[in-house]
Amino acid sequence: MKPQDIVHEKNSLWIFGYGSLVWKPDFAYKRRKVGYIKGYKRRFWHGDDFHRGDKEKPGRVVTLVEDQEACTWGVAYEVPESHMEESLQYLNVREVMLGGYITEIVEFVPKEKSHTPLLALVYIATSDNPTFLGPASDVEIAAQISISSGKTGHNIEYLLRLAEFMRLCCPEVEDEHLFSIEAALLKIFPCGEITTSAQKSLQQGP
Repeated sequence: MKPQDIVHEKNSLWIFGYGSLVWKPDFAYKRRKVGYIKGYKRRFWHGDDFHRGDKEKPGRVVTLVEDQEACTWGVAYEVPESHMEESLQYLNVREVMLGGYITEIVEFVPKEKSHTPLLALVYIATSDNPTFLGPASDVEIAAQISISSGKTGHNIEYLLRLAEFMRLCCPEVEDEHLFSIEAALLKIFPCGEITTSAQKSLQQGP
């Protein structure tokens, strides 16, 4: 199924983000909804040698791994028809060409009970991608994140902003994988102090 196949009656497309897209979409959209998709778990298993790392020290960013018992929380953005081509071209560069992600169509369930589920486009990095890193312990992932930085910013910023989103927008959800890596990262730095470059990225905002 192509993105055009899920354009609704109102001539719009929904795009689901579960990583940096939750705080940094950088494309035009009409509205956003917090919610989740079923059948996938979010994992820091994908390598990033552009946005949050480089060829020497690739960063770790999230992808989705199939798990019928799991669900992943994030944000769905409604992109109007007038901005659809522009937004998809931007995301193709950001997520596919530079990130190594592919697209899938998923059912998104809004957090607001009064809102009905909808179909959304999502970007997923699979294990056959050359930059896919796979599983590692929380400590190993945190250590890699702590020393990685790319053209978009420090890998630490990526992790902390994602954890912040979950606490602010989904406080009832316990994302064990995410929060365990965050805890392991904070233990690396004395008194919880993170690196100077990561602090600057956080202070500058999205």
